[in-house]
Amino acid sequence: VQLQAFGGGLVQAGGFLRLSCAASGLTFANYVLGWLRQPPGKEREFVAAISRRGGSTYYADFVKGRFAISRDNAQNTVDLQMHGLKPEDTAVYYCAADWSARSLYLAANDIDYWGQGTQVTVSS
Repeated sequence: VQLQAFGGGLVQAGGFLRLSCAASGLTFANYVLGWLRQPPGKEREFVAAISRRGGSTYYADFVKGRFAISRDNAQNTVDLQMHGLKPEDTAVYYCAADWSARSLYLAANDIDYWGQGTQVTVSS
């Protein structure tokens, strides 16, 4: 199983980035997909998740209204569009897959597969 995330980079506050994650080696539609992030010096934290068929999404309060998660089960990809970026959004972002998730809040300890992480840096 491989999840490969890309799309991070350096952006000014208020800017936009789109993260993408391509999965292989798993039955993609059987997994809740999400994004978690790890800010410098902090624990990994939940950002957003999307249900197996893509009909439901859930966001951490600190990204609601700014970030949008989507998935394409035909292409085995999950995206995170990030608008209105703030310096506090600076973190390594990880895509994640959880087979047994019963809710759309993904806890780091329950993740089955992780992407390798992509750095997002927002300058003030």
